[in-house]
Amino acid sequence: MIRLDLRHLPAPEPLVRALAAADALQPGQALEVLTPLLPAPLLEALDARGLRWRSEPCADGGAWVGILCPAG
Repeated sequence: MIRLDLRHLPAPEPLVRALAAADALQPGQALEVLTPLLPAPLLEALDARGLRWRSEPCADGGAWVGILCPAG
């Protein structure tokens, strides 16, 4: 599984990089992204692409986002 820590990047880089990585997923592949805060625009974009996701807050104030490209 690919894991990207984007917490150190200024906006809008975390969104841009997370979407680029999500767009590169093949069916059945997953991605983990760490962002500096809850990424509402990212979650909306993932929904629009038909990707599944789950998000949880991190202890440091950031957010963890698991992204899955559905198989078939």
